[in-house]
Amino acid sequence: METHIAEILPALSAVNDYLLYFLLFVSAFVENVFPPIPGDTITAFGAFLVGAGRLDYFLVYAVTTLGSVCGFVCLVLVGRFLGREFFMGRDYRHLPAERIVHAESWFRKYGSLVVLANRFLPGVRSIISLAAGIARMSLPKVVVMAAVSASIWNLIWIHTGYMLGDNWEVVKDRMSAILRNYNTVMLALMAAATAAIIILHLWRKGRRAPLS
Repeated sequence: METHIAEILPALSAVNDYLLYFLLFVSAFVENVFPPIPGDTITAFGAFLVGAGRLDYFLVYAVTTLGSVCGFVCLVLVGRFLGREFFMGRDYRHLPAERIVHAESWFRKYGSLVVLANRFLPGVRSIISLAAGIARMSLPKVVVMAAVSASIWNLIWIHTGYMLGDNWEVVKDRMSAILRNYNTVMLALMAAATAAIIILHLWRKGRRAPLS
């Protein structure tokens, strides 16, 4: 899906600027609600249009950040309204029950820091927002944490795309490589951290077990 979207994006450069800002907002929103949508690729295209002198840097930053926060909070509200059993019973492909259980465990251990880090954790952002809703976290706190997370991520991502120049093929290829490498490293670190937590838990459980 990411490849197809990257190929059709240049055709959008002919549309009205206000519509482009709206599409950037929508893509950032939908990316949080429907994870397969490659919102970062579309945001990178917005950064490319900034580099080409077409769009305003701060407006692109504002609409993508606002879209990310609104999308995250939308799923938090869905989690609050539908509750834990709704998702556990259905085990959706992109919102698997096992990941929701893991996210709930993260909340018990790290609380709001999980929401603060959500934008930097690949593949689990939607799970975190749902888990925050199921846990009924304070909405004002969720909004603030999600806004901080999205604003830092988007600033890094948009500025990187802006600095890469005004050639879309170059921006697309380099940004895709950066994101792919980042996701690989983060997923490896997350897997290592999960394994370490499991091993530590088993070790502590073994120490507490009574000797026969």
